[in-house]
Parts: sequence; structure tokens; C-alpha cells
Amino acid sequence: MKIKIHYIIAALSLSVSAAMAQSPAYETMVNGVKVIVQPSGNAIVEIQAVVKGGVQNYSAEKAGIEALAFSALTECGTEKQDKNSFKNKLDKVSAQMYGSSGKDYSVFRMNCIKSDFDVVWPLFVEALTMPKFDEKEFARIKQDAITNLKAQESQPDAAIDNYANKVAFAGRDYAKNPNGTVENIQKLTAAETKAYYKSILNSGRMTIVVVADLPKAEIETKVAGLLSGIKPGTPFALKKSSFRIYKNTFAATPKELATNYIEGVTSGPQPGTPEFDAFNVAMRIFADRHFLEVRTNNGLSYAPQAWFSNGSTSVAKFAVSTTEPNKYIAVFDKLVDKLKTDGFTADEVKNMKNTYLTSFYYKQETNAAQASSLVANEVVHNNWKRSLSLADDVKKLTVADVNNAFRNFIGNTTWVYQGDPKKVDPLNFTNGTLKKGSNPVSN
Repeated sequence: MKIKIHYIIAALSLSVSAAMAQSPAYETMVNGVKVIVQPSGNAIVEIQAVVKGGVQNYSAEKAGIEALAFSALTECGTEKQDKNSFKNKLDKVSAQMYGSSGKDYSVFRMNCIKSDFDVVWPLFVEALTMPKFDEKEFARIKQDAITNLKAQESQPDAAIDNYANKVAFAGRDYAKNPNGTVENIQKLTAAETKAYYKSILNSGRMTIVVVADLPKAEIETKVAGLLSGIKPGTPFALKKSSFRIYKNTFAATPKELATNYIEGVTSGPQPGTPEFDAFNVAMRIFADRHFLEVRTNNGLSYAPQAWFSNGSTSVAKFAVSTTEPNKYIAVFDKLVDKLKTDGFTADEVKNMKNTYLTSFYYKQETNAAQASSLVANEVVHNNWKRSLSLADDVKKLTVADVNNAFRNFIGNTTWVYQGDPKKVDPLNFTNGTLKKGSNPVSN
């Protein structure tokens, strides 16, 4: 099996490398905006225009405004045509175009066949630089956003994660949900959202990523034309912050649910630091160990989870639904203490590095995935080339690197709980074994 895994990795590596390295990736500056180009080796054109900042761009009372604005780019028509006319032109050539927003940046992307690029590109420029924010259509997407928010809140897994973010990141930008709240969305008007969009659409906040086989001169000419309709701006730097918990905390909200939901948030390394990749591998191994101990060995939950949530503020998270929360935290604490004492094994680290790389290569097989990886690494890590060197960086990690990263960052935790308050003793979470050691992460 190990030999087979190595063959899979090698094959995927060659496949992706061939796709990503027909010619070397490069960057060029066009009117003050960095344009990152990855030749694709295929007939698909994927372009992503990025606006940096995410939740750092607006107050908590306006959370959701950016997501709504980027949705409106293709859903509310342009100054030249209504929504139906615009979408009919895209449908005619089976092109895709849409906007999305996250905690660190928003993206407006297009995807089409190379032979249709000259048809789709003007539509991309039109939507990005001349959105209409038609009031009737805007009312429709507002209602859609509200419906989605209510649906998320009715889903316990989504609700506990939102609750954890609000508690753990209280007073920080990451407490904001990029999709907003029902109350926020209800108050937003088309005019206000359009004004906000115009305020953040400037060259200082932008990066453009192209994954396609297009001549450099053509890319630069077309991007220059796009930017002629966008105002200049001061270069924007995404603020990064460490997350440190000085003591275990526990917050609960009573809810009538079939089971009880728990989520914990603790420290993680900042992007760009030496421990980032090692911690990523460590959390993947821990997720497997966590699943084994919580579900397989103790039958406390159907789908326990643990993951590294990375961004400008990176954290480790643990989540579980269980009828026995007090037993869960005892199992969790015992597992963490054992791993901090004994560490992960050499085989665990070796196997997870292989699994991680296999997953990485699989995810890099499409132009869209390659573009998204370049975007994330450029905005969050300030280094788009990390997308191309990640495999080599992971291969270099040692067992000591992985164990030290886990020991350094897994510590005091913010725990949140939704369910039956009679089923849980908060002291088990605040006085657990994690409290024995201090968290060495500094701000």
C-alpha cells in the first residue's frame, strides 16, 4: 500500500507539474496591480480578480455588505444591460462568472474556453467596473441571503461554529461573519451597498490571477483596459494577528437539540512562519487520532472533527456532537496530554505527509483550483510562489518539527456549547488537563 501511495503521488505530481509548468509561472505589474500568471497547458481560461481586506474592510454592523456586493455583480445587471441579458450571453458560451467573499478577501472570477475569451472578457470587465445594483434584483438577492443565513442557523454544525467565532474572537475582526446577520442584511440598501463597493474597488487592494495559456502581452493589454475603469488606491496590507488563550473558558447557550454540540478554539501559527506547515500536518494527524479515540474507542460521537482553520488569524478547532459532553472532554484532555508527552510517531508523520500531498495534488488539477491556491497564498502568506513550493516544503518536515508545532500551539482553549445545560459541567472544560501547561504562543 505504501508503494502504491508513492506511485499515486508521483503520478499526480507529474500530472500537475505538467499542467502548471508548460512555462514558468510569473508575475507582472500593470498600472500598479500585481498580475500573477500560471500557464495552464489546456484550453481553459480562469481569471480571478481579488479585493483584499475581507472582514477588515467593514464594521460588525455592516458585516455581509461585501458578500452582497460581490453577489450583485452578476445578479443585479450592469449599466449596459439587465441581469437576464448578461447571463444569457454567458450561457450561450457556457462560461462561468461569479463573486464570493471570505474573511480575508473577496474574489470575482471568470472561467471559459479559450476560444470564447474575447466574448467573455468584456462581460467580466463590465460586471466588475459597471455594476448597476438594480433595486428590484437587489431586493431578491437580499432575501436569498437572509434565507441562507436562517438555514445556516438552523443547522447545528454551522450554528456552533458561528457561536465559537463570536465568543473566541470577541472584539476582533474574525468575530464577523462575512455573510453577515439577518438584521444587518435587512437594513442594507442597493445605494449603500453600491457606494461601499465603489469605496473598496481600487488598485491598491487588487491582485489579479490568470491561469491560462495566453500571451503575456495580451494579458497586460487586457488588464490595463480593465484597470482604466478602476480608481487608483494606496497599497493595502492585510493585518495578521496571533490568537492566544490565557486560560480555558466555557460559554453555553441552551438549545433543544437531539444531542449536544461542542466546539473548541485554540492557538495556531501565523501564515508565513516556519511552524505553519508543520502544524498543518500535526492537526491532520490529530484529527485522525481524535476520531479514533472519540468515536471508535469510546463511542461518544458519530463524527468528531479537528482541523486547522488558517487565515490572517489562524487557529485550531475541535468539534463534536455528543450526549455525554463530560466524558468527551475527559477523552480529549487525555489524548492531548498523551500527544504532548509522547508525540506523534515517525510512521504517522510520514504517512500523513504522503496523504497531505496526495490531497494537495488532487486539488490542483483544475485551473480554478490552481488560481484559488495562488490567490490564497498571495493574500494570506504574501507569497504566491508558496503554492508551487508547498509539496517540497512539506517533504522536508521532520517528526520533531511536527511534534514541536503541536506542543507549542495546542493549549488553553475557548469552549462553547449548545444543548442541554444539565448534561454538562463547565468545570470539566475550564479545569481540564490542558490547564496544566501554559500556552507558549505570544502575540
